[in-house]
Amino acid sequence: MDADKKDDIYSDFYDCVNMQPKELEEWLDTEESKSVGDSDSGESTGHKSGRRIVEIKNTKKADLTDSQYEHMQKVVGYVHRHLAQEPSGDIEDSDWRYSLMNWGHDPLK
Repeated sequence: MDADKKDDIYSDFYDCVNMQPKELEEWLDTEESKSVGDSDSGESTGHKSGRRIVEIKNTKKADLTDSQYEHMQKVVGYVHRHLAQEPSGDIEDSDWRYSLMNWGHDPLK
């Protein structure tokens, strides 16, 4: 992966992920966080992703691995797709919002 591509992914990721690591960690500990998403092993894909996002946000840019950049790209794609499916009505306590928050994006911010 070339440096320009990494810069684009990094920028897009930080545009999408509007929750700070501590805030995301606290969210991932809630029942609401654990109540949404698909899960094979007891932990949903989004919940696992959230833990990985915390790790990525706590890593210096120079130390990020290709695998982390690939995950960042996946997060950006998920957030964009999910935002396009916004339900009508109050979203504050919606599964839609909770899923996005597992991926590091709070649509109410």
